[in-house]
Amino acid sequence: MAEREPVRITGVHALSALGRGADALLAGVLAGTPAFTPVRRFDTGGRRVTVAATLPEVGTLADELADAIDRACRAAGLDRTHRAGAALFLAAHGGPHSLPAPDRPGGGDAGPEVPALAGHLARRCGLGERTRVYTTACVSASTAVADAATLIGRGDLDRVVVAAGYLVEPDQYALFDAGRALAADGAVRPFSAGRQGLLLGDGVVAVVLESARAAARRGAPTLATVAGWGRAGDAYHPCQPHPRGHGLARAVEAALRRAGLPGTAVGYVNANATGTPYSDASEAAALGRVFGAAAGRIPVSSTKAVHGHALEASGLLELVVTVLALGHGKLPVNAGWLGPDENCPLDVVTDAPRPATTAHALTLNAAFGGANTALLVGAP
Repeated sequence: MAEREPVRITGVHALSALGRGADALLAGVLAGTPAFTPVRRFDTGGRRVTVAATLPEVGTLADELADAIDRACRAAGLDRTHRAGAALFLAAHGGPHSLPAPDRPGGGDAGPEVPALAGHLARRCGLGERTRVYTTACVSASTAVADAATLIGRGDLDRVVVAAGYLVEPDQYALFDAGRALAADGAVRPFSAGRQGLLLGDGVVAVVLESARAAARRGAPTLATVAGWGRAGDAYHPCQPHPRGHGLARAVEAALRRAGLPGTAVGYVNANATGTPYSDASEAAALGRVFGAAAGRIPVSSTKAVHGHALEASGLLELVVTVLALGHGKLPVNAGWLGPDENCPLDVVTDAPRPATTAHALTLNAAFGGANTALLVGAP
């Protein structure tokens, strides 16, 4: 069944190294000052890289997710009845510190599976019993948004809270460091000459998605619309995207088709670009494949250069950045820029934010295994 019901974003909340709340996130990405500092949360002795974008004082992942969900619901004006009718779609890695001990199966120190965390959060925040969990690495949150929008669009659900969380922790940090994926110079430089890799960052985010009718019945303000979404796989390599960006290009094309919009409608791309040589070039190729010569005239930036890579939460954190940027009328800076790379012939936003003169923007994500997502958002 085709989607017919417009999908609205009515409430958001985000935590990152830039601070707590939407205002802190927007101010940080517009300032363009990277939030990477020496890691104090755990011992990085013996590691090749010792910096990340972390917020100094954070609770457990469960507590921070519950706070984000509650604040997003309040921002959307959801009362107890509206919350009880909302589904929860959760993107998270999970692990031994996800839940407080009393809620762990059997008690003790063993960590729960992610579904246990989703149920715990739904009960704690007064949401309905319908939950889904997403553990598909760096496209987890964006896939959750696409699924929520599909179900709302075809009338199966009125309201979905999508939440996602990653707090920089030693296990994933060690894996990325051992794989030499982290930037040895302590800076993320998307699409730039001299880029050396990614850096991790905190991200705990919640977004309220509603059908246009459900939002209108409550008189809820609309922050943005989710106009289109697309997903595609490369089936190319376990870790590397297709060098010509085939999968990501198909995801973007699907998002445009679903929205019924031409490529000329897109006036900004919040790129996946992690600052790694191979994947950034692949993403630039994907944009060239979709937009042709116009790809070099669409403003592009990757805010990972400021707040870091939040893994499972990246898609939701960057969606919120894109929504806020459109609403505020300014496009974020691509920090860490050293100079152009001939493999990335794009109009990268450097030096200072630019005025947003567009009603539609793309936010892109990609993950190991060749998974790609594109979300197309529109101004309210």
